[in-house]
Amino acid sequence: MTTLNDHQPLVTSATSGGVDLATSRTFDVVNPATGGVFAQAPAVTAEQLDEVFDVALTAQAEWKLDDQRRCEVLRAAVAAIEGRVPELARLLTLEQGKPLSQSSGEFAYAAAWLRYFADLEIPREIVRDDEQAFQEVIRRPMGVVSAITPWNFPILLAMWKIAPALRAGNTVVVKPSPYTPLSMLALGNILREVLPAGVLNVVAGLDPLGAAMVSHPVPRKVSFTGSTAVGRQVAVAAAADLKRVTLELGGNDPAVILEDVDVETVAQSLFASGFANNGQMCVAVKRVYAHESIQPRLVEALTELARAAKVGDGTLDGTEFGPLASAPQHERVMSLVTDAVSRGARVTAGGSPLDRDGYFFPPTILDQISDGVRVVDEEQFGPVLPVLTFRDEADAIARANRSEYGLTASVWSSDPERAADLALAIDAGQVSINAHAGAVLPNLPFGGHKHSGIGVENGPWGLHEYTDLQVIAGPSRRGRS
Repeated sequence: MTTLNDHQPLVTSATSGGVDLATSRTFDVVNPATGGVFAQAPAVTAEQLDEVFDVALTAQAEWKLDDQRRCEVLRAAVAAIEGRVPELARLLTLEQGKPLSQSSGEFAYAAAWLRYFADLEIPREIVRDDEQAFQEVIRRPMGVVSAITPWNFPILLAMWKIAPALRAGNTVVVKPSPYTPLSMLALGNILREVLPAGVLNVVAGLDPLGAAMVSHPVPRKVSFTGSTAVGRQVAVAAAADLKRVTLELGGNDPAVILEDVDVETVAQSLFASGFANNGQMCVAVKRVYAHESIQPRLVEALTELARAAKVGDGTLDGTEFGPLASAPQHERVMSLVTDAVSRGARVTAGGSPLDRDGYFFPPTILDQISDGVRVVDEEQFGPVLPVLTFRDEADAIARANRSEYGLTASVWSSDPERAADLALAIDAGQVSINAHAGAVLPNLPFGGHKHSGIGVENGPWGLHEYTDLQVIAGPSRRGRS
């Protein structure tokens, strides 16, 4: 049990089979707003996974049978989440750093995703039904799914996996990041009040727990969100057992700004897209290519917004940006900015950590910078936005594509058709016009090209990732009663 100051305690034990999973070890959870340990999380060991996966496998035998009941249970889970948002949001803010309003919003989005899949119909796919033959393609659940989730949106991105997996008839064992285990553990405790025992199991722990989640023989599917480097390891380990994988990995998302835009309007939207969750988003704008005729004005507008931003403890009223989520992330952002400055970049806002406890780094704008600098070429995953210039549209698109990543991108113009033509030339899983990541919705596929991942999440396409195909073929069924 984890007690949060003078607030009501929240049970954060691991969950397996609808009950607490006994653990003998714990690990520290740090509040990034203070840099100090504020809680202990239960440390599940790799050896305990045999028990957890056996429970999930047993539960799946019945869970897969009744499609209508699954929908009803998932709708009940939506109501359970929505009834506990305030307490859950505070826990998320304490361990991740984001403002309370954004933590509440994350749980609201998670509930919306779950509702979408609860209401999603899975039509029969009858390929042939005539006098000679009957042929049908069936989508069957895979069995047990290992879900490994990140620290930036620990609830929403977990639900991207849990909702379609459960809807399809699988059971799930989910492991949150060790930086943000408590909110998912608490949610698991709440959902076991409505989900059948063993359908959703939540385990937390340190390495090698994640590797054991991938290599364990029971799960037939691994869904992972995280870095490309770890994603490669997941893919290799899963291949040894021919497990299916969905990998949602990194991004270095470009925004191409044409010369005909309204600079002030674009700056507002770019700032929101680039610095949401302190830039700790795979879909955040991470590098801006602005036409040389408007780039200075755009830098000025972004600089004003960055200087006016309110950075502070996410539990306090008025905070717009909390701390970075961890010490390693804080150190990485500092190193990238230091490197950029050493190579001639000009800091117009931010640029150095705030002088206080915790992992605070203000929104930072970099000017006079070019491709080839680490903060441009790498996924910085922090509150830093480099603004580059271009003269020729073809050059801008080529530079936008000159990356190992291909997750999201955007093109901005007062002429949407012109922008759409350029969008077709960008190698990314999603390209938005006059917005960035404007179509990250439960009903649309989300996935990356190149090193940004394998497979997709969301929509019926995401649901299909959690199914195996089976063909039922035989004689005609016409005329049978």
